[in-house]
Amino acid sequence: MTAESTTPRSGIIAGGNWISDHVKLIDVWPEQDSLANISGLSLGNGGGPYNVLKDLARLGAPFPLAGIGLLGDDADGQRILKDCADHRIATAQLGVTARQPTSFTDVMTVRGTGRRTFFHHHGANALLAPEHFDFSGSTAKHFHLAYLLLLDALDAPGPDGRPRAAEVLHRARAAGLRTSLDCVSADGARQRATVTPVLPEVDILFSNDHEAEQVTGLKVGRGATLDRAAMEQAAQTLIRLGVREWSVIHFPEGALACSARGETVWQPSVRLPAGEIAGSAGAGDAFAAGVLFGLHENWTMARCLELGVCVAAASLRHPTCSEAVGPLAECLALGRKHGFRS
Repeated sequence: MTAESTTPRSGIIAGGNWISDHVKLIDVWPEQDSLANISGLSLGNGGGPYNVLKDLARLGAPFPLAGIGLLGDDADGQRILKDCADHRIATAQLGVTARQPTSFTDVMTVRGTGRRTFFHHHGANALLAPEHFDFSGSTAKHFHLAYLLLLDALDAPGPDGRPRAAEVLHRARAAGLRTSLDCVSADGARQRATVTPVLPEVDILFSNDHEAEQVTGLKVGRGATLDRAAMEQAAQTLIRLGVREWSVIHFPEGALACSARGETVWQPSVRLPAGEIAGSAGAGDAFAAGVLFGLHENWTMARCLELGVCVAAASLRHPTCSEAVGPLAECLALGRKHGFRS
């Protein structure tokens, strides 16, 4: 018998954008040519795989964690490698290149509102290609790719006309891993052209409400105008477009998951007091980390979504993406303490 057939699968591999976030707290978002005051500076993790894996480590995930990506040969890259070592994230496939610097983002967070604006440099992430991903011999259970639409070489068309990310996801599935995908927001035409051809290789799709609208063309509303029926229709449309297991949409008021088997699960977000919100950077990845933790442990989707919104709420308490995420029990306790939205 082969090692693959006798070794129980365990662990999450995450690949894609590895980013050094340079977070700046500002007093106000300025008009062009005017001034804003910076009242706080910090360095943090950024990018889907980095955020998700670090959140999982801080949750106390009892399974292996590993990253795939490209860093620059610079101080930001060295800091990321050390941070991974400190959080038991394997880095054998986290390569270093001299061709580009480590990707970075200047995150401008308005202190009073938590709203943030990003100034991003693609850097080494632009060079990440299918040949950098090796799933041979892997006994991991899950592969998470993020962010599509921000990975130049993987967004580009491959020999079959689909974005080359489809090749990576296909190889992961062929190696026995369950796959998930997260994206960034783009205009509707580009969102549909890049995301839709990849969906048949995706077991679990994560998207926010805006991204779901851009891919499906359906208006789901926001806040008081949120349309539950339209949100469900959008999630079901993503399944019809090819998502194999679950389409998961998150938004400020909560989350929705629809399955290929016709299941629908709603989960309201934590009623976190406004005074505890320091910034929303990384909240979507924190949500994904909670859901992926539960999926790895074979929880029901309802339980996965509850953990997801609790981890997202925990992340909001610090301007960086992961510093406020604590152990699993603490995140769940935060939800019980403040309760959930109606």
